[in-house]
Parts: sequence; structure tokens; C-alpha cells
Amino acid sequence: MAPARPNLLFLMTDHQRAGSLGTSQAGIEVTPNLNRLARHAAVFSRAYNTCPLCVPTRTALATGIAPTRNGVVCNDWKGATAGDHTPLHQCLAQAGYDVAHIGVDHIRLRPTLRERVPFTTWIGDAEHRQFLERQGIADALDRAPFRRAITENQRGRRVPVLYSNTRTAVWPHPAECFKDSYWSSEAVRFLSEPRPRPFALFLYLWAPHPPLIVPEPFASRFPPDRLDLPANVGQPAAGEPANRRSGIAAQLAEGIPIDQWRRVWAAHLGLVHLADAGIGRVLDALDAAGHADHTITLFTVDHGDHLGQHAMYQKMEMYEPAIHIPLVVRTPGGHHQAWDAPVSHLDVMPTLLELMGIDGPAGLDGLSLAQSIAGASAPPERPVFCQYSGNPAVGDIRRAVVTRRHKYIHDPTDEPELYDLQADPLEMHNLARDPSMQPTLDDLHALAADWAARHKDWVEF
Repeated sequence: MAPARPNLLFLMTDHQRAGSLGTSQAGIEVTPNLNRLARHAAVFSRAYNTCPLCVPTRTALATGIAPTRNGVVCNDWKGATAGDHTPLHQCLAQAGYDVAHIGVDHIRLRPTLRERVPFTTWIGDAEHRQFLERQGIADALDRAPFRRAITENQRGRRVPVLYSNTRTAVWPHPAECFKDSYWSSEAVRFLSEPRPRPFALFLYLWAPHPPLIVPEPFASRFPPDRLDLPANVGQPAAGEPANRRSGIAAQLAEGIPIDQWRRVWAAHLGLVHLADAGIGRVLDALDAAGHADHTITLFTVDHGDHLGQHAMYQKMEMYEPAIHIPLVVRTPGGHHQAWDAPVSHLDVMPTLLELMGIDGPAGLDGLSLAQSIAGASAPPERPVFCQYSGNPAVGDIRRAVVTRRHKYIHDPTDEPELYDLQADPLEMHNLARDPSMQPTLDDLHALAADWAARHKDWVEF
């Protein structure tokens, strides 16, 4: 008998770009399984995260509360700034769901996610390391060559740090032992077990996060010389503010030739393809267990990766490769819907709560998209907002407003940025100095300042 409430299969990858869905490279479909899901789902092609950084955006996604309101604005691994907010997982557990976590744990709350939710299954990095030990695999690959020394702004000081670089390599073990393959197998195992109660399975994959160490056959799947790269790989925008070249993303891309960018793209696409293969096995297991017709399946990403665009690497800036993310939602009996109005990660929690008939906490920052998923109405036309405040500590500051046509980026220590996303989708022409665009600039600045005032932002406008 089907459970009274729908199950939830929540799928997430890390660093995967929005443009990876529905595309081919070197004659190969990059995400065939996600494309299969999208053909029977609502696809929000203009979805944006709340921060181009792992912990802040995942915490905001889980709580439905913007980073400056929930307190987690940086990669606060110890949860020192975390607040007592009710995550989606807790709402589901309180409603009688079996809740499972498989994959990376980048959500910071106090009490912690694991302390406040009685997970029926919790599988993460420790379990993968134990699995490798049982297989007799010592993953002794030296990670030092995959790090680059740069300096970053931490509380106004330039501090030397190490970040994953653009080096690529082949992981010298079977692909089925790779972290994301293992986690996908554990998700398949979870779905194959009898479930007398409705379940919520959260599968948080790591790929295609760097370092770019890829197992075969995925390492060789996309030949570098056959790839189509965006025209602005290695090219900063005209009118780029001076601060951008001292940012983390720009430093990581400094001096990288186009041939190396091709290898970066090949490795990145290989990891995306690997994650998609794992997701495909999970979707097949959902079907085989008879759950597909009463399960809501959602796929999204924490943030993307510049991969050389704007002469930048990784995320941590406000350009489309970093903050524009995929969002796909399939509901039982639902049909394909395609929406191109801007929506936010903050909309995910209220949407799922409405779709699943569960009461949630008051004061969430997003809107439910349930009516759009059902095809009853389009998402409302409204701006969405994104913020960046530094990585391990408050440092470089960016605030962004995205509308259907424009993007405004505010930096309290440098010039603003304004891009026409329709005429200039690669964001290569900063229009902030164009006198004819001053009314648009002023309007978007006012929207950013108003959002900041209502969401406990301390940044000066």
C-alpha cells in the first residue's frame, strides 16, 4: 500500500553548472539520467543559489532562511555562527518520515543536523573510508600537487591559504569504489529495503567538486580537444572592478593556458557524468522498488564553477557559472513544465512542505513553487538575491540582485557591476558606467539595500 504522504528523493551534487543539463560534449550526452528525469518534471531554468559557497548555501537551502538571517555566511565548518533553525529534515521526521542522509554533511545548525533529527540512515565520509579499507584500498594519492597557494582577505588581512587547483589526474582504483559511486550504491540499498513508513532520502554527492581526480572510464570520456568551451574562458569582463583580480577565483585561474582549461573541462565533465550515472542507478532503484509513482524527486546543486570563464576558477563570485544552478522537481503524476522566471534556493523548502502537506516554521524567506510545478501558474516575476561574505571568515563582500533581464552586483569597496543577461549572457560588458543605465542601476541598488535591511545584513549600501 502506498504511504499516505509522498516520499521524497532529494538529489544534490557539488560544483555542477546549470548548463550541464540537456547538453552534449564531444558527441556524448553529459547528463542522460538527469535529462530523463527532467522530461517528466518541472524544470526551473533560471534558478539561483543564495551564496556561491558550500556551507552557507546548503544551510540556507535546508532551512529556507537567507544566510545573513540564519547566521551562516561563510564556510563555518565548526558551526560557531550557526543558529537554532528548523531544517526540512526535522519537519519530515516530525511528520513521521524515515529520514536518511547519504553523502557530504555541509549543513550547520545548533543543535547540529544529526543531533536534532533521528536519522534512520546516516552514511558519510567515515563510512566510505571504512568501505575502502574493507576493499583493501589505500587511497594514498598525494594531494599536495592539487593545491595552489594564494592569499585571501580574512577580516581585512591578506592571509596565505591553499585551494584546489586546476591539475587533473586519474584515480587509480575501480570506479565503483569512488566516493560518489559508493554513496549512490548505498542509496540504492536504502531504496531496496522494505519501507512501512514514507521516507525522505537525501543523497548529497561530492562530484564534480575538485580536486579533479577522476576514475576511468569517466576520466577519458570527454577528449579535451573535442570540447566546445565558452568564448570567455580566460577573458575578464570589460569594466571589471579592480577588486576581482585579487579575489580567490581570479587568483586560482591566473596563468592557466587554454590547453589546461580544456583538461579541466574534460575532468569536470567526467565527474558530472559519473555523478549522473550514480543518480541513474538510484532512479532505476526507485522504479524497481515501486516507489516512483508516489515519490517527489528533486535535483539541485549548491553552486557551479567558473571553469575559466571570466578568467576565474571555482566559485566565490557572482557570475552566472557560479550562482545559476539547476532545479528540477518531479511529482507523482506530474507532467513536464518549463519555467524561465528567476527563482531561488530559498523557495525549495516552502515548495516541498506544501507538496508534502507538512506544516513548517513561520518566517521562511522563499515562496512555494507548488502551483508552477502543477502547471497551474507561472512563478511570480520578482528579483532574487545572492550574497558572498568570504570563505573561512568574513572577507571579500559581494551582494547581487537578479531579475529576468539584469544582474546588479554590489561591492562596498569597489565599483558596482550591471549586466544585461539577455543581450550579454556571458556577462562580458559591465554597464554600470553607462549613463543611460543609471535608472536601472539605482532601482536594483535600492532593491539590494531593502533586502539587506530586512535580512539582517550588515553590509553598507
